[in-house]
Amino acid sequence: MTVPPGDAVRAVPAGASADLRSLPELLDRDLVCVDLETTGGNATRSRILEIGLVTIDRDGTIGEWSTLVNPGCRIPGAIAAFTGIDESMVVDAPAFEDVYPELLRRLEGRVFIAHNARFDYGFIKAELRRLDVRWQARTLCTVKLSRRLYPQYPRHNLDALIERHGLGCEARHRALGDARVLRDLLSIYARDIEPSRLQAAASAVLAEVLLPAQLPADLADELPESPGVYRFFGEGDALLYVGKSKNLRTRVLAHFAAAPGARRERELATQVRRVEWEETAGELGALLREARAVKSERPLHNRRLRDSAGVHTLELAPAAPGEPVCVRIAELAGLELDAGAEFYGLFRKARDAKQALEQIARAHGLCLKALGLENAQGSCFAYQLGRCRGVCVGKEPTALHDTRVRLALAASRLKPWPYAGRIAIAERDWRGQADLHVFDAWRYLGTVHEEADLALLADPGLPFDVDVYRLLTRHLADAPAASVIQVEPCKPD
Repeated sequence: MTVPPGDAVRAVPAGASADLRSLPELLDRDLVCVDLETTGGNATRSRILEIGLVTIDRDGTIGEWSTLVNPGCRIPGAIAAFTGIDESMVVDAPAFEDVYPELLRRLEGRVFIAHNARFDYGFIKAELRRLDVRWQARTLCTVKLSRRLYPQYPRHNLDALIERHGLGCEARHRALGDARVLRDLLSIYARDIEPSRLQAAASAVLAEVLLPAQLPADLADELPESPGVYRFFGEGDALLYVGKSKNLRTRVLAHFAAAPGARRERELATQVRRVEWEETAGELGALLREARAVKSERPLHNRRLRDSAGVHTLELAPAAPGEPVCVRIAELAGLELDAGAEFYGLFRKARDAKQALEQIARAHGLCLKALGLENAQGSCFAYQLGRCRGVCVGKEPTALHDTRVRLALAASRLKPWPYAGRIAIAERDWRGQADLHVFDAWRYLGTVHEEADLALLADPGLPFDVDVYRLLTRHLADAPAASVIQVEPCKPD
């Protein structure tokens, strides 16, 4: 498809032009409703497929413009099914570098309006950055606007708004079709919402964010409202901090709006010179990448997520026939939580593990000698005080003592790996783009984006990681069964 030479003026529903004429006055500039179709949900690794614009001038004139864009890369099957745009449709389309001058001309001086505006705005910014072109606009997110105008409703995605307001859409999930929906949505707001209330809601969504002077003024514009990991760098590009959030923009900007008493946040805000971020499809991916980054990159200000090296557990050691089971304090590094493993508790120091075991023994009348905590000849000291039932002198059956040991420790038992080999957990962003997180024996092996790549992911030989174990056990407790995919092992060459 070639780029249209000029704006197409399209008829709009009766009264809509008059309704829309009030909006540019409220926002003090002309407007443009924008929608993009893309090859995925991440502006860093995905590209624009289609652009649709509906311009709204102060006199109520409605203009339209759209073009397919050759992304210069493969279109995933899920995206082709979602949008109806396949590679045969874009093979002769212009590249973004060919359409961007016309795009910027049509965006210039207008309020940039989109549904989940950070997504569309972020993609255009990313494409322009690749061309070393600077551009900035005020953005109005219709998701946020709908939440302010209609707080009584729980859902504000575009399908929900189409149904709620009785809107039509000639081409859902195509750029111009969805941009027209936004135009009609604004017309309804201008018609039905009292002007001062509409202006207050729009102004709140448009409110500018104050950033430290040493950071780029357009940082707030570029930050996406999606899950992911962010990094703060200081003087000399020293890594100061790694964090994660379900909403990168909200969390990063919160660092620079710290309360007066938040000393650490204020110190960090004065030291940061550069911000980087990496989007993920969901919260689990952000948590996993944060945990891995903190351990491998050693940011100066992170206090949590330390190495698993040195973390200890209580291991039930195999007993000789007729002998009571012994409890051994073991380092977790190198251990395998297979189906038959019996490990209990997580302790930063061996001393903490020993103290915990002694307290459990006293509380349940267990034998310190049988547990391996005493080397006394004959009976243990607790038996002499009447606190041990006498397994050390043959008065309590060994099997009964072993059962009581397991019952006393049961609440703290580390879960054995419940799958026959590797699994992948699928997370999908709001556009359907997938992150497939691969695990084996509680170890995080990495993330891929296509099921065809699952079996190709090599095992890096990572040790057991306490933080990954905790993240994954919590996630699996609530994860839908359909999100867990059993993975065939990687076949050797």
